[in-house]
Amino acid sequence: MIRRRHVLAGFALLTLLALFFADLGAVRPDPWLTLTAIGRGLLHPDFSDLGGLLRATGLTVAFAFCGVGLGAVAGLILAPFYRLTPVRLFCITIRAVHELFWALLLLSVTGLSPLTGVLAIGLPYAGIFAKVFAEYLEDAPGVAPLPQVVPALTRLLWVRLPQVLPMMRTYTLYRLECGLRSSAVLGFIGLPTLGFQLETAFKQAQYGQAAAVLALFLALILPLRQWVIWRLVPLFLAASVIALALVATPPMGDGAVWRFLTTIVPAPARTGAAWGDWLEKVFVMQALPGALATLILSQIALALAAFLAAIAFPAIVPDVVGRVGAVIGHGVLVLLRSIPDYMLAFVLLQVLGASMLPAALALGLHNGAIIAHLLGRQASGLPQRVDAPRGVTLWAWDLFPRLSGASWALCLYRWEIILRDSAIMGLLGIGTLGFYIQTNVATLRMDRVVALLAVSVVLTLLIDTVSRRLRGAMRDGPRLRIEASRGQAS
Repeated sequence: MIRRRHVLAGFALLTLLALFFADLGAVRPDPWLTLTAIGRGLLHPDFSDLGGLLRATGLTVAFAFCGVGLGAVAGLILAPFYRLTPVRLFCITIRAVHELFWALLLLSVTGLSPLTGVLAIGLPYAGIFAKVFAEYLEDAPGVAPLPQVVPALTRLLWVRLPQVLPMMRTYTLYRLECGLRSSAVLGFIGLPTLGFQLETAFKQAQYGQAAAVLALFLALILPLRQWVIWRLVPLFLAASVIALALVATPPMGDGAVWRFLTTIVPAPARTGAAWGDWLEKVFVMQALPGALATLILSQIALALAAFLAAIAFPAIVPDVVGRVGAVIGHGVLVLLRSIPDYMLAFVLLQVLGASMLPAALALGLHNGAIIAHLLGRQASGLPQRVDAPRGVTLWAWDLFPRLSGASWALCLYRWEIILRDSAIMGLLGIGTLGFYIQTNVATLRMDRVVALLAVSVVLTLLIDTVSRRLRGAMRDGPRLRIEASRGQAS
């Protein structure tokens, strides 16, 4: 039987090996100069182009509403059939590919059009919604008075679905928050969202404008639960569709779909080239180093997230830091979990230079804040003795030992997400799978892109399988299933 100490020992060994092989050297010669300039920009945000910023903010919302809406509807349709193996494998495959990878794949068919952004969000979210909605429907209790002759569809629509609608609505709101982050990040591939504005500002060293972009994004996402009113959602969705229709670009032209389907066929099958050369270039020269770099980065990021979660979750527990400290700690954790890890890595890259360090810090801070926030909420609800200690003593001798199992379960839940996000960090110039995928997209070698995406999917499935087995062995998974699924960002 696998015990927790065996898992921890293996985790520590893998982290040490990852640190040994990782490229963590900062190559930027003037990090403090850049950091000082960014700091001045944060203190003096530049809203001179307010019209352009508001337009990008509106389109960020529009992409999120349309993409999440598409994913939710498709997921609800697929959820009743999720137990069927073909449906489950289909959902696993589409959600294992990151939104940015979907966007890169779709560019050759739909171009820089609104459809690219909507599908890039909607496709993986459909697989996620299908899984979570299927779990909700499975856990819904039946109603005894209904006779057995009542059709299954009637039972679903009039018995199970009404019981789980509140949970579905809560989860959809959480996914909308994730969709806003995904929508912003899609700007880094050219779509007109806030990510595009941020990248442009940093490339031009306009740090005041970059600060304005970040301020608008946080002003959008932090009060999300206040401005998203459910009875107004149809109005938001209609306005989003109209906004995207107004910025629609011409299609790629006749035959775009056929050209895409042709180019994803491996080159040897199309041109008669040698299979050995193609397989060596794709899997030995690109997939192998890309997969190793992805695994190394994800392991370091997971270790950093686990460490941060362990020391940061008391920051929102009043018995440890006091009421004022808990309010401040809550604000810091919400801020870190709200900023997309890709966006945070891009900012850190400007300061630290091109290496794994910015990506590892961004992934660790973002995911560590998510885990710490979930643990802190759980810690605040734990019963305590009347004479229980307070402060650091309460954390070290009571809260941390009691929540250590939950902490590792949540880290294992986040492992798959961290791996997916580690792969896309290659789009920033780091040698993970995303670097080779972007290189092949730029040279229109779509057959190699599909092969590398398949490798990414296999890695994700492997990590997901290992994670589930470890959680089962450590006996900490079932109690946190729904809570952790809500804590998985995209």
